[in-house]
Amino acid sequence: MKEIKILGIVGSLRKDSYNHFALKAAQELLPDGSVLNLVELHGIPIFNQDDEMTMPAAVLEFKQQILAADAILFATPEYNYSVAGVLKNAIDWASRPYGESAWTGKPAAVMGASTGSQGTARAQYHLRQILVALDMSTVNQPEVMIDNAAQRFGPDGRLTDEPTRQSVQTLLETLVQLAVSSLANKNQTG
Repeated sequence: MKEIKILGIVGSLRKDSYNHFALKAAQELLPDGSVLNLVELHGIPIFNQDDEMTMPAAVLEFKQQILAADAILFATPEYNYSVAGVLKNAIDWASRPYGESAWTGKPAAVMGASTGSQGTARAQYHLRQILVALDMSTVNQPEVMIDNAAQRFGPDGRLTDEPTRQSVQTLLETLVQLAVSSLANKNQTG
């Protein structure tokens, strides 16, 4: 069986982001036969439709990483009840120009970490709405909303909360199954 390549997208620019730590934990919890490469959104300029036909190099590289992946794992913080602007900006860039979206048909999963008690629930629901518009199939269960993140991660950034680790592992297993099904469907119709 082909190795499943997952692209983990950190939805925060913060150096010690809990969402970055959550993706690092996901790298430890992957099912056999899969790999998770992380991408950060530093260097991606603010989207300007005037530039979509001559995309900046950072955007072209980001789109190539998406296209090379079999599945996407988003880790989003919650800012003002929604996704971080940096994540939405990157999503917009990779969906352009019209008809050339790198996202179309990519299986995806969503998780997020927050110091608050909601665990990025509202941001994840907004992100899921965006993914519908991008024609991405998403893992519905489990929902991995890491609340009170300061208590779930150690001082070194390692995810120490065992129930949360199990939820992340289940999310990854389900995402890999979705990616395998998606690839099988492409091979049958392609």
